[in-house]
Amino acid sequence: MAETASDPTGSLATALSHTERLLATNPRAAEMQAREILRAVPGHPQALTLAAAGLRGQGRYDEAEAILAPLAAQQPNASAVHLELGLTLGALGEGKRALAAVARAIALKPSLFEAWRALGDLLTLADDRDNADAAYARHIKASVHNPQLVQAAGALCDGKLAIAERLLRDFLKEHPTDVAAIRMLGETGMRLGRFDDAENLFARCVELAPSFEPARHNYATVLYRKGNAAKSLEQVETLLARDPRNPNYRSLKAAALSQLGETKDAAAIYEALLKSYPQQPKAWMSYGHALKTLGRQAESIAAYRKAIAQQPTLGEAYWSLANLKTFRFTPEEIAQMEVQLARGDLEDEDRFHLDFALGKALEDAGAFAQSFAHYEKANALRRKTVDYSAAENTAHVARSIALFTPEFFASRKGSGSDAPDPIFVVGLPRAGSTLVEQILSSHSAVEGTMELPDILSLARRLSRRKRPAEPSLYPEALRDLDPPALKALGEEYLERTRVQRKTGRPFFIDKMPNNFAHIGLIHLILPNARIIDARRHPLGCCFSGFKQHFARGQAFTYSLDDIGRYYADYVALMAHFDAVLPGRIHRVFYERMVDNPEAEVRALLAYCGLPFEDACLRFYETERLVRTASSEQVRMPIFRDGLDQWQNFDPWLAPLKAALGPVLASYPQAPKV
Repeated sequence: MAETASDPTGSLATALSHTERLLATNPRAAEMQAREILRAVPGHPQALTLAAAGLRGQGRYDEAEAILAPLAAQQPNASAVHLELGLTLGALGEGKRALAAVARAIALKPSLFEAWRALGDLLTLADDRDNADAAYARHIKASVHNPQLVQAAGALCDGKLAIAERLLRDFLKEHPTDVAAIRMLGETGMRLGRFDDAENLFARCVELAPSFEPARHNYATVLYRKGNAAKSLEQVETLLARDPRNPNYRSLKAAALSQLGETKDAAAIYEALLKSYPQQPKAWMSYGHALKTLGRQAESIAAYRKAIAQQPTLGEAYWSLANLKTFRFTPEEIAQMEVQLARGDLEDEDRFHLDFALGKALEDAGAFAQSFAHYEKANALRRKTVDYSAAENTAHVARSIALFTPEFFASRKGSGSDAPDPIFVVGLPRAGSTLVEQILSSHSAVEGTMELPDILSLARRLSRRKRPAEPSLYPEALRDLDPPALKALGEEYLERTRVQRKTGRPFFIDKMPNNFAHIGLIHLILPNARIIDARRHPLGCCFSGFKQHFARGQAFTYSLDDIGRYYADYVALMAHFDAVLPGRIHRVFYERMVDNPEAEVRALLAYCGLPFEDACLRFYETERLVRTASSEQVRMPIFRDGLDQWQNFDPWLAPLKAALGPVLASYPQAPKV
């Protein structure tokens, strides 16, 4: 560094620039180079910042903070210092301080695109998806320089998605390989809910630019959101190979593993993450979900309570406790929920989760009028957030009934894959399907998996609908499929679900309840699959659904009228399939299973072509992952307690009874048409 003393301006700038380049490939060498500069120029702010960045790159976060904290106080207007401090604090798990430091860097220099990316990463780690998306959009805007892309990025930041899409498509006509524009168009597609388009765009990005990590992270994320956890995991592993400590990559890996049923490995990742980043309430909640699935209830309760202690407004954590079903809130916890609901600044999502949880707590306490009032508030607020039309559902059922005639099926006999592996358990949620799954998966020849999204995905593809407002071509599109196409769909389903099969047992269960709407498709592509309809008294089933908050997929449950009409549509469609495919579907009535379990279990196994095994009667002893709301209940013997709970709320169920119509009076039979 003798040159630096004799020529301080040129040599110092050269040395600093060289040190900055070293950071990406050799952070230890960068730190040593920065310290050499500091020997010649003690206290130099940029050299100190680079030394700290080198320490952070080596994982020596405490040493980096020891340099940066006093430096940030001395340099209150140095954006680079505050950004580096934010990155270091983030690595230390100091989420709030990290956010404050990064926000300071952005306030000082809004064009600092690295800071917007860091802000997005911190918000993602905190599971604040909407604000993270906004930060990532600002990162894109700050990092592009072409005037057309700047304009498109501005539209994206402002939520003007149609304008952003048009500008980007116009730009890509002239510049089809511009990866920044392709990524922005993918981001726009994700915001619009067009995940297939987004997936294709991000795949193109990483094909053109394999080292474009933000695009690869986008790609992994959209694959996960689409339910393709195996492909998502491949992309995450590539990211982790380059940045093994990145908390967002590790968190996404844990989520993907959970989706694949590798919950033990997912829990281990969350546990390790929380040791490094303990102040992450939503990560504690995700850890609680994994522990719940593993049957480690006491630990899951502790994790949920940890999340609440860190963020008392986190409604989903209270609901997660209530959703254990066998859990009972303490009087202090009930009072705490009431305090949070009294706040004027509570987010709607936290509010409806708290109302659902408090409804459950008050129901357990026998305060049924107060309980119903909270369930009603929760559902009314949640209903505003979902796009659901009861009339559209009824029309879809009518179209299915019109299409699926005996002649339609007879003309396609012998089509599809002849594999007998899948056992579909269908019906409405909260109708006893998890109990049926637990009984069957206690058999030595049957593996329980989860609510698999693959039939729904195939139906969505056949609909050829890219936007919710567009008309669907499904189920009528099935008319155009010849036997080879139907067989290919069956084989595709088997291939897609193979990743969920861990034990080598010959049969596996797909417990997606909504598959009842796709029995025609299932019969055509998998004619040897078993189909079991789990059914429960309409008032018990519907009100249990009304009390339940579903993370996704059950938009019809947030109104007594909607859920009653949905149940009636379901009964009508199933009655039609009973008529046109006699004997194809085996029905299990929950009440009969409770009253005479051995006879019902024997009939169930006989339908599946399976010999009786006593373990199926002792299903509660079977150790397996259970991911639904009934996870704790199916670990106990069958009990009658839940059969008539709806009667406690009978004074408020008139809208449900009216919507059910003749279905209610005729249960367990379908009403005569």
